[in-house]
Amino acid sequence: MRRISNIIITLLIFYSAVLAQEKKANQYGLYVIDDPQEYITLVTEDSSKMLVNLEEYIPGLEIDVRYATTNNFLGRQVYPEAKVYARLAAAEALNKVQSELKRQNLELKIFDAYRPYSVTVQMYETYGDTTYVASAWTGSRHNRGCAIDLTIISSETGEEIEMPTPYDDFTEKAHDGYMDLAEDVIKNRELLKSLMEKNGFKIYSSEWWHYDFEGWKNYELMDLSFDELSEANAQVLQR
Repeated sequence: MRRISNIIITLLIFYSAVLAQEKKANQYGLYVIDDPQEYITLVTEDSSKMLVNLEEYIPGLEIDVRYATTNNFLGRQVYPEAKVYARLAAAEALNKVQSELKRQNLELKIFDAYRPYSVTVQMYETYGDTTYVASAWTGSRHNRGCAIDLTIISSETGEEIEMPTPYDDFTEKAHDGYMDLAEDVIKNRELLKSLMEKNGFKIYSSEWWHYDFEGWKNYELMDLSFDELSEANAQVLQR
């Protein structure tokens, strides 16, 4: 049995290497995973690369995915449905943040997490300012399943605690270092920052809501839909 398992693992590694050699860079010179089978191979070799559904992984998690609506800076819907996925290690870290907040009668609300690369291209082609939108030739940490856009809400009311700006406010006031704010707003921003940094995330300096998970460079750029991810994950778990 062990010999058969070793043979299977060897074949999977060989298959992955062949794919890597055959796969070509896109028009921007990036290697992006857009084939569910390639994702399945990656996750079979390294389970930490699985993109997990955060609503399933963190029970009761609040989400407000603006990109599944027209209420966003693009003014159009770019996600077919409201889903939030992240790499397994990032999901585990977020779960710890959620647990710490609950002890203070607070909780997380997620605005966005994994974002297909093709959506990032749409955002760049529409907006173009790389201070707030990743370029098409670099891709986003969101495309790697390692970036989270989020805030804090009250457990009792479900209302967001006051932060410097609304989500996706592309002004200086949204910057992490902006200090011309009420004391309680700064305190709220710092509470989120301290808990996220304690659990392996780093704030993006121009957006108080955006955090990148440590080691994001070790994860591939992805361009799979939420449906493709769900189906691929189901296949992995059946093995």
